[in-house]
Amino acid sequence: MIGLIPLVRNDYLLTILYIIIITLSLMFIKCKKLDMVVLLFGFIVMMIFETIFITTGVETFIRNSLFSIMPLWLPFLWAYGFVAIKRSVEVLDNKTN
Repeated sequence: MIGLIPLVRNDYLLTILYIIIITLSLMFIKCKKLDMVVLLFGFIVMMIFETIFITTGVETFIRNSLFSIMPLWLPFLWAYGFVAIKRSVEVLDNKTN
């Protein structure tokens, strides 16, 4: 998904692509227990923290289509990142047991 950022310059189109990728991944490939909760948690929490980082000057974005502070697609990317991290931890936990 990160590889699409320089290729798709339109934030709205990129957001739609991310939503499609996430939907296909969770509905048709595999949806594990609590994936939707983790997705929603990642979406909300990272939107809050990105807003804090941006307003304090820690981060800046040229593309600022969401509330004029960050790219619209960023919370979706983070949300799915949380799901990927959750799944990675599960895999690593299964390898050690």
